[in-house]
Amino acid sequence: MKTEFRKLPLLNMPEELEALKGWDAICRRLQNELVEIKKNRKIIVIDCYHGVDDEELFNELIQALSPAFVLSSKQAMKTEPEIREMVYPDVTDDRIFGRLTQLQLQDYFDPEKISAYQKEMDKVQEGILLVWGIGSAIVQPQSDILIYADMARWEIQLRMRKKQVDSIGQTNREIEYSHLYKQGYFVDWRVCNSHKRNIMPRWSFVLDTNTHSKPKMVSSATYFQALTFAGKRPFSVVPFFDPGPWGGHWMQKKFNLDPEQPNFAWCFNCVPEENSLLLAFGDVIFEIPSINLVFYSPEVLLGKRVYERFGAEFPIRFDFLDTMGGGNLSLQVHPTKEYIKAHFNMAYTQDESYYILDAGENAVVYLGIKNATEPEKMINALTAAQEEGIPFEADEFVPSWPVKKHDHVLIPAGTVHCSGKDSMVLEISATPYIFTFKLWDWGRLGMDGKPRPINIAHGKKVIDWSRREQWTKDNLINNVEVVRKTEEVTEERTGLHPLEFIETRRHWFTKPVRHHTRNNLNVVCLVEGQQIIIESPTGNFEPFTVNYAETFIVPAAVGAYTIRPYGPSVGEKVATLKAYVRE
Repeated sequence: MKTEFRKLPLLNMPEELEALKGWDAICRRLQNELVEIKKNRKIIVIDCYHGVDDEELFNELIQALSPAFVLSSKQAMKTEPEIREMVYPDVTDDRIFGRLTQLQLQDYFDPEKISAYQKEMDKVQEGILLVWGIGSAIVQPQSDILIYADMARWEIQLRMRKKQVDSIGQTNREIEYSHLYKQGYFVDWRVCNSHKRNIMPRWSFVLDTNTHSKPKMVSSATYFQALTFAGKRPFSVVPFFDPGPWGGHWMQKKFNLDPEQPNFAWCFNCVPEENSLLLAFGDVIFEIPSINLVFYSPEVLLGKRVYERFGAEFPIRFDFLDTMGGGNLSLQVHPTKEYIKAHFNMAYTQDESYYILDAGENAVVYLGIKNATEPEKMINALTAAQEEGIPFEADEFVPSWPVKKHDHVLIPAGTVHCSGKDSMVLEISATPYIFTFKLWDWGRLGMDGKPRPINIAHGKKVIDWSRREQWTKDNLINNVEVVRKTEEVTEERTGLHPLEFIETRRHWFTKPVRHHTRNNLNVVCLVEGQQIIIESPTGNFEPFTVNYAETFIVPAAVGAYTIRPYGPSVGEKVATLKAYVRE
């Protein structure tokens, strides 16, 4: 049965806030703005996030604004060989992994070139000076109008796959997608995020460039009012879906996804670094990277203690892994905190869990190490599988545990694991999702027809060989504790493991349940029932409805809120799963 799952959740803005759409309206607004600037020489800077089609910006605005002087930020950058050499220690030769960069966007620029161009601009005494492209505010720090052209991470990845995006300062869009993505993840997006946060207070206007030739624009005052508005109420980010070699068909059927796709393996439904947020200004839908809300008001969204611990990062991730009618996930392990810091410069690791949203009759999870497993023998067998194509007999070394709907399997870092086929998994984890060391991929190819990277060299250094069968059973499978129980509400602590920083609480209820953020970020998913409604007991936000399997974020600043069955679920027992950072 299909659900009412919202693939494009909207956050409706107050009526007094407005957005413009289309180049004609945007250019008219900028022309009017320029008229109000009583100077002979007027400077417009159009800074951009990575992936933005800056040529489109240039072509549209150059015709409308007729500048006397034009400069692309690329002209002031170091040479491509210099940039490749500069980023190499973070990009590395590894197909998957690099190091989170310490570079800043200004490191891409040649100070002598900037100085020379600034002298040229100083000679222009009348007319419009236009500086455009990534890092333009570094080349020209002073401006009368500073426009920021932004783009969501998922859209950048789609453009990478279409060979439409280069790495910063390079002409390399024709190379393998995995390399472009890796350089984006470890370098380009890091330096752009830091730069974005630095210049955000200086913005005059913000452009949504996620759809070719269909831009939208708001003033910075409107943009910041919208972010302030969002930080005071529950909201959902835009989920995105992707096929995979092990993907299934549960989401395809339940969520009414494209039936022409071979499968859908992934759904990122709460990963603000990746997802976007749709702001509805009347009939104008303005798409922003949801991480911008974290950047703008981190303490409001995360809470003081979480912000002090993690900085302006969203530490909790919810996503779906669909193997219903598909195959096993790759057998894998995640690095320990010490290992991920030493090798990848990441401050915390991907501790996680599998909440079984649905399951077939014979569904299993591979988890831990069998009692008789000898570490050297297992590593030798994995290596032979990788190098010689000899199938790895997973059942000889790794126990498989039957799972059913609503089971919760905990997976602290260092635990060998994977979901088997015929499961629909809600994965709850810390955010650094790229750090998965695949040990065995069941002898199959990726969606690109190539073998997927195997990481035994890393994996064997972080496997916790003490997590044998009895320990795994006692500590990691359905470690559920009833916290309180009444006739109408049962609250259960379902995880995560004490080694992990995320706490999860499941509520079964037929009547309203009171919640309070306690100045802590809450992430919630409806795991049983058709519909619920989230309300403020003091009327601080409008009622917010949520459908089955949808995830929503409750900012720390919200404080008290209630959840109750709604619509078709009135009178039925429903269940939510809530995650937050442990105190």
